Amino acid sequence: QVQLVESGGGLVQAGGSLRLHCAASGGTFSNGVMGWFRQAPGKEREFVAGITSSGGSTRYTDPVKGRFTLSRDGAKTTVYLQMNSLNPEDPAVYYCAADSFTYYIGRIPSEYTSWGQGTQVTVSS
Repeated sequence: QVQLVESGGGLVQAGGSLRLHCAASGGTFSNGVMGWFRQAPGKEREFVAGITSSGGSTRYTDPVKGRFTLSRDGAKTTVYLQMNSLNPEDPAVYYCAADSFTYYIGRIPSEYTSWGQGTQVTVSS
């Protein structure tokens, strides 16, 4: 079974940047999608961004458009979420998710079959 491991979270000042990594082990998603969700205390887990296996298609939630960029490596085992201009609405635990054999970038958690353990992102004002 494919396992996802996130890294790159931490504390950053408002307006700063962080780059999250998600590495897949035990397999690749050569015919699937990988994405990021986030969950703040007391809130539901929400979609942030997703990317197809080719990297040719991405999808973002409106609050992060123009600030976050999702990319993946050529081996299709790692995705990177570059987060710029972080603001007080962004702090949360960020989770990597993946689904195989699909080219549809879903926005609902139940559409993904594999999940990482999460990485904390904190923004100080």
